[in-house]
Amino acid sequence: MIAKLAWKNLWFKPLNTVLSLVLLTASVAIISLLILLQEQFEKQFSSNIDGVDLVLGAQGSPLQLILSSVYHVDDPTGNIDYKEAEVWMKHPFVETAIPLAFGDNYRGFKIVGTTPDYIKKYAATISQGKVFEKNFEVVIGSEIAKKLNIKIGDKFFGTHGSAEEGHVHEEYAYVVVGIASPTGKVIDNLVLCTIESVWAMHANHGHDHGEEVRSSDENPPHGEEGHVHVDGDEHDHEEHVHDENCNHDHDHEVTENPPHGEEGHIHEDGDEHNHDHEEAKEITAVLIKFKNKMGIISWPRMIAQNTKMQAAMPALEINRLFSLFGIGLQALQYLAYGIMLISGISIFIALYNRLKERKYEFALLRVSGASRIQMLGLVLIESLLLCIVGFIFGTLFGRLALVMISSTTDEQFKMAFNPMTIIWEKEGILFLVTIFVGILAAVIPAVKAYRLNISKTLANA
Repeated sequence: MIAKLAWKNLWFKPLNTVLSLVLLTASVAIISLLILLQEQFEKQFSSNIDGVDLVLGAQGSPLQLILSSVYHVDDPTGNIDYKEAEVWMKHPFVETAIPLAFGDNYRGFKIVGTTPDYIKKYAATISQGKVFEKNFEVVIGSEIAKKLNIKIGDKFFGTHGSAEEGHVHEEYAYVVVGIASPTGKVIDNLVLCTIESVWAMHANHGHDHGEEVRSSDENPPHGEEGHVHVDGDEHDHEEHVHDENCNHDHDHEVTENPPHGEEGHIHEDGDEHNHDHEEAKEITAVLIKFKNKMGIISWPRMIAQNTKMQAAMPALEINRLFSLFGIGLQALQYLAYGIMLISGISIFIALYNRLKERKYEFALLRVSGASRIQMLGLVLIESLLLCIVGFIFGTLFGRLALVMISSTTDEQFKMAFNPMTIIWEKEGILFLVTIFVGILAAVIPAVKAYRLNISKTLANA
């Protein structure tokens, strides 16, 4: 009966009630959204660096190296020589070393050249098919299979770079041989293949480009007027020999070693094809896990001093990112609690004015048999009902905002958030804070209702 009466009293002045409700809903929605964002953001970032003590890559920003190599949300700092990196990968301190080679994408999803150890690192299994073994065989993440409806045996062409729009490598088609199980980690949004696939794709691309230069009408064949020698031109060596030994037959030498691309051609030092092939032997990064923690401390300095590479510690860089990220979240939380405080003041003013305007009705309730405790409870229940409704609406709007944010982050960074997650501890504390604000706002009006002088009030009426 008291609760029903309290609910009707709330809507005695609907504009005041709606204003208090909107302020309370806004504050709860902001705080609820921040709780969900921070919890899931930190959980996803922390889970992806498990088993990675150090990341070896090109010199540049350490944070950029971590974001690009571990989380795949940024462009890499560059490439490193595979042979140079291999020396460190085979160091006695190293337990596991997983090389990564980037360069292409398929419809916005990164194609990563790596080894089967990368799948094991994320505790993923092959739910369909098998692990990649040959060049241009790929294993795709569960999210890609679901979003693009890809099945075992499907073929596709990669696009150069990280943007969806770009040069399509139509020289070779990737073949889907496996689909990884869902893990909730970055591997769910990656296309995995052998490193040799990445090398072959880009070596072939560079080789074709070189052939186009040599077959161009702008550069006539060697020996004809207007011929321009290009770097690695195989005839350079032959001309040098011809100048020193005039009695040699030039045509006979050409016959002995035909031009590049023709049958019987022998690759020589400086040959452009070999040069392109060597350049392709590069990787983007190496994920390293040590047998003991000594390497984590000593390697960053050693690698910086002795190589052209850098070694970044994921734990250090992510803690730095969280500290920067936390400043913004804390500022927003302060703002939300400020809005909640304003909401509490609004509830207090509404209850206080309502008590002044309806004190005669309260006096009649007392005459009708209502006790002082019931009058006090009536005012408190009004405030608590308002706070509970505001909390429910706030949590719903907070999750709706998370759905909108998640759709954006999923499209741009392949990072999604679950709006149905409930953080019981933090959201429970938020509920208690909301109830406390409601009680605090109702204390003075409730006490005045408790102390209401019936005879004086009715006499004045």
